[in-house]
Formats: sequence, C-alpha cells, structure tokens
Amino acid sequence: MIPWLDRNDPFPPVSKALRSPNGLLCAGADLSPGRILNAYSQGIFPWFSEGDPILWWSPHPRMVLFPDELRITRSLRKRAASDRFETRVDTAFEQVMRECAAPRDGQGGTWILPEMTAFYTRLHAMGYAHSVESWQEDRLVGGLYGLHLGGIFFGESMFSRETDASKVALVKLVDRVKAAGVVLIDCQQNTRHLASLGAREIPRRDFVRHLAESIQYDPSSGPAPPPEAAWRS
Repeated sequence: MIPWLDRNDPFPPVSKALRSPNGLLCAGADLSPGRILNAYSQGIFPWFSEGDPILWWSPHPRMVLFPDELRITRSLRKRAASDRFETRVDTAFEQVMRECAAPRDGQGGTWILPEMTAFYTRLHAMGYAHSVESWQEDRLVGGLYGLHLGGIFFGESMFSRETDASKVALVKLVDRVKAAGVVLIDCQQNTRHLASLGAREIPRRDFVRHLAESIQYDPSSGPAPPPEAAWRS
C-alpha cells in the first residue's frame, strides 16, 4: 500500500518508494506549482493516466544524462551545425507539450493530460519550465520540454516529426544548460533511445545527493527561477 496525501501533507521519504511498480511513492495531493517544485527538488515527479488519481514516483535506479557525456555522432553533429533546423527557445511551449502528448506508434495513450499541460504551462509562465524547439519553414517539427531548477534540468518529454529533429533540440539544450551551470539532466526512466545518446542509470541515493547539492530549495518560497539570461534566445 502507498500513502494517500491530502493537500498539505508532505511527501514520504523517497526510500519508501515501491520496488514494483518501480518507484511508486504515493498518491493524491494536487498539481499546484509549489507542490510540483517541491516534488522535483526531492527527486519525485507526477505520472498518471486518465482516470487515475495523481500518482507520484521516484524510481531506482534513475536515468540521467551528464551534459559532458552526451554522445553525438558525426552525422548528428553535422545536422546540428547545418541550417536544416532552426532552433528556437520558449516560443511554443504549450504546442511542444501537445505534440509530445500526441499518439505514437505502439502506444495506447499518454500521461500528458490536459491538466498536466495547464499546470506545466503555468510553470513556464513563472520561469521554471522551458522548451527547445526545432523548426522548418515556420513548422514545428521537433522539440523537448522540462523544468530547470538550480543546477538540474528535469527533462520531461520530446517528440520528432522529422529525422533527428528532437536530437538536434537535445544537442542545443545541452549547450545551453552547460553554459548555465547545469550539472545533470534528469531523464527519469531508461530507454534505448536515451542510452544511445549517452544517458545512464545511477542509484537513487546518488541522484538525491546531486539534487541536494545543486538545488537551493526553500519550502516557504520555493526555488528561485533560473536566470532569465539562461533561456534568452
């Protein structure tokens, strides 16, 4: 059994998360900005399907990408340096979320529900959530979005409508966050796609240590948004 949280209840320690399903920690509470930021600062994220209660997760191990370990093939490096895609930042955040939520081959549904889009768009307006976008002739063809707290970028989802469009967005994201002092990109769960780009698993305790070292979180006021210059196009 997992605990049910009322609106003002704190999260349980992440060490209490279940082994199966991996990382399920608790349910309930709400998706207010303060709750979401508090969750991420502890290594917890919301993930649930339509009709489910709000479910909170902290898997072990944790898939992460250290910016210096991004694996870029020669062809991807050439594509990122070419003018095939125009990279934009924070010009279509909500559209990126909608594209990430669109049905994909082999998937029966999405966890990016309309209420999730609304809450993360609110965090975008507050300066915490950001998108990196690949465009072709004013058509959005790929991109990603996530949260930036202190020295951590929490990647949420990515999509691609053209070959390598999302990979180019990731290359540009890594360049940007490295310049902003980000030491780790959270990828949440292991996929072959992420592993091919250099992401790897680390123990949850190591991930939580990185958070404690890299996010200065004040429960009364929340974390400060990243400097605006870090996300200025």
